[in-house]
Amino acid sequence: MTNLSAKIDQTNSCLTTIDHDYCPAVFANSFGAEDMVLTDLISKQHRGIEIFTLDTGRLPAETYALMQKTREHYAIDITPYFPRHEEIEAYMQQNGPNGFYASVDLRKQCCAIRKIEPLRRALAGKQAWITGLRREQAPTRKDLTEMEWDADNQMRKFNPLIDWTHDDVWNYIREHQVPYNALHDLNYPSIGCAPCTRAIAVGEDIRAGRWWWENPETKECGLHARKIGVIAEAPLKRKMG
Repeated sequence: MTNLSAKIDQTNSCLTTIDHDYCPAVFANSFGAEDMVLTDLISKQHRGIEIFTLDTGRLPAETYALMQKTREHYAIDITPYFPRHEEIEAYMQQNGPNGFYASVDLRKQCCAIRKIEPLRRALAGKQAWITGLRREQAPTRKDLTEMEWDADNQMRKFNPLIDWTHDDVWNYIREHQVPYNALHDLNYPSIGCAPCTRAIAVGEDIRAGRWWWENPETKECGLHARKIGVIAEAPLKRKMG
């Protein structure tokens, strides 16, 4: 068995346990490469896990194109959650459409309106949520574990791809012919809102194109804040079939 095959089996085992023991559970799909790997696995083997996306209103056209293609390719429902229009209107009235460039606080305020509040609605009534985070992606993610307690949202959070490498992700995508965002072919390894994402140069860190005007230590939107607690129970069980 190859190293990637073993990682696929481990990820499927994690998803099976979630499907059996922690539903209703949802997968937060932002249509990055990692999330497309999980979309492929969930749609083929774990249909009990629901999929949603946070439509911030400022996503690149390529992301919307992939969103449409994914729905059609896998014949699945992907529930969109949007920011509350009155909060967007108030923010733009006070700070302008691109006020988030002015300070980290204003950028995080924009993320809170466009991402964190919609996430809370997406997670309401659920037992667990799933992400495509990997330890390799950023300094802020090096301490991730496969299962954590998300204190902010008061539920379990699963990161089934934590040990996957960049090459693992792309080898899976090519081998299984998984649809992916066209911006990846233009040197966009990490894709978020259009004003906050740029292509990177050869040799730059894969997160260098996200919030490039900030220090690496602040480059999170708040969806994955590290207010993580210890779960007082047995380790994640492995169930197959």
